[in-house]
Amino acid sequence: MPAGAADPSSIGRAPYEGERSVGQLFAEATADLSALVHDEIALAKAEIRQDVKRGVSGGVSLTVAGVVALAAVPMLSAAAAFGLHALGITLGWSFLIVAGVYLLLAVVLGLLALRSFKKIEPPRRTIEGAQATADVLKNARPRPATQEEIDRGLGRRP
Repeated sequence: MPAGAADPSSIGRAPYEGERSVGQLFAEATADLSALVHDEIALAKAEIRQDVKRGVSGGVSLTVAGVVALAAVPMLSAAAAFGLHALGITLGWSFLIVAGVYLLLAVVLGLLALRSFKKIEPPRRTIEGAQATADVLKNARPRPATQEEIDRGLGRRP
């Protein structure tokens, strides 16, 4: 029998016991596709939730770096500069050295925050699953109707 041709004995007959009708098959395929989409959405949410946690961690590190840099500069700078001045360094150079140390600390904390942000990744499993689903659906083709089915649908044949 050529591909795409209907079995003549199946025209107009009820499905045998255990067989499913076209409507049942279509309903099952629709339910399966819906479940697949829901599962992919759940996977995307889970992956994005992990990335949001990493982003929050990096944001907290960056905030702490800013607070440390701003709060520590006025108080400890003066004490450290005067301590260096007591060791024999002129007062101007003492303040410049202390300011450089605090800027270095801020840079280190900023790099730690940047490292946390770089750990954020795209939801690869979700993208792969969606692409696989799209490939399956792209290649799915309906079976062309046979001439007998067309004639029967148009009422040309009993």
